[in-house]
Amino acid sequence: MTRRSSPQSDRSSSPTAMPSREEVQRAIREGGRLLVEIAERLGPRLKDGRLTTSQIRNIYGMVKRMEISGFDAHEFVLLKPKLAYAAARAARDNERGAQELKDVLTWAIDEVGADETKFARFVDFFEAILAYHQAAGGR
Repeated sequence: MTRRSSPQSDRSSSPTAMPSREEVQRAIREGGRLLVEIAERLGPRLKDGRLTTSQIRNIYGMVKRMEISGFDAHEFVLLKPKLAYAAARAARDNERGAQELKDVLTWAIDEVGADETKFARFVDFFEAILAYHQAAGGR
């Protein structure tokens, strides 16, 4: 008889499981395959949570401007209240995707701190999330 683990005991057993804070922060530290795997799981989950591409792009545009103008840790950490505001607006419409994106990006922002190398991984992570969201049919 084959033993099956429950979704609670193995968060990554489900293809669209919400990543843990530790997974997200490790992905920002290490980059590479883990970063892509988390984004691949998260994209469809956010789409199913009714997150729209325009909601993602509002924050993504700010991140890209930071990347172009040069990393500023103070400006970067101010993304957290903007994410909280966007999630609160979406919550009124019962859209869990915005809250989940806020959680994941807040964990990632905490890990980046003032480290420019980690900021570059954050940008890669955000781009991957956006790509997988669109690939899953996000609008």
